[in-house]
Amino acid sequence: MNKTTLRSSLAGLLMLAASTLASAAEHATPREARALFDQAVKYLQANGPEKAWAAFNNKKGPFVKKDLYVYVIDLQGTYVANGAAPDSLVGLKVLDSVDAAGNPLFRQMIAVTDKQQEARIRYVWLNRQSNHVEPKFAWLHREGEHILGVGYYAPRSTADDAKKLLDAASAQVKKQGMAKALASFNDPRGPFVRDDLYVFAINLASGKFEAHGMNPKWTGTNASDLHDVEGHPLVKDMLELAKSKGEGTVDYVWRNPVTNSVEKKRTFIRRENGSLIGVGFYTE
Repeated sequence: MNKTTLRSSLAGLLMLAASTLASAAEHATPREARALFDQAVKYLQANGPEKAWAAFNNKKGPFVKKDLYVYVIDLQGTYVANGAAPDSLVGLKVLDSVDAAGNPLFRQMIAVTDKQQEARIRYVWLNRQSNHVEPKFAWLHREGEHILGVGYYAPRSTADDAKKLLDAASAQVKKQGMAKALASFNDPRGPFVRDDLYVFAINLASGKFEAHGMNPKWTGTNASDLHDVEGHPLVKDMLELAKSKGEGTVDYVWRNPVTNSVEKKRTFIRRENGSLIGVGFYTE
């Protein structure tokens, strides 16, 4: 078996084992995930590894809640605890396993906790409830030679979420000025990229991107010629709306980079100084 096949097999096993719990359980909130993470870290520090691993591996214990569970890997990438599937995963080396986008998930966990004891990472994983690949986050804590984690699916953003982020972006422009605001919009790890939402900005005169939270490399490129998958000139519609009315909504269809599916999307746009700023959300 070659390395590519082995990585694919391991990834499939991980997704199947971990999603067995999710398929029969209610989705937990980010706050519930953080609470379980804090509880697990305190338990490990108070009771030591041996007792903690046993508790985390108990599928009927206090460290498995809804679709949440605690897992622990060592620095060689081997599971020592996994509340979702202890029988099949504990002892399994997953160092070279990847997420649904092909990213080296466990190597990333080790690398990020080499630099800081606590961290949060983002990856993409198969959600058995929706049968879609979806964004997932994990809180990580390094304790000696081990990394403890709790992962949760990012909630699908709503119209209200998008409006609130656009309002926050407008406030940032008014508070710091457009130049500083654009820099913050272009930071993928900053406050203007939230789950599947992000802020973008387009210059009204040139039609070029001034910021794009999901793809900062688009900054400076021509946005006005962009069309959706059905051929509609969505950016031209946005620019005309911003110039004529100052704000509004534009509906179109777009490929969701997380699910890799073509989905309906609605974007709220607003004119700020000589720019258009916008936040879009998927409606299905």
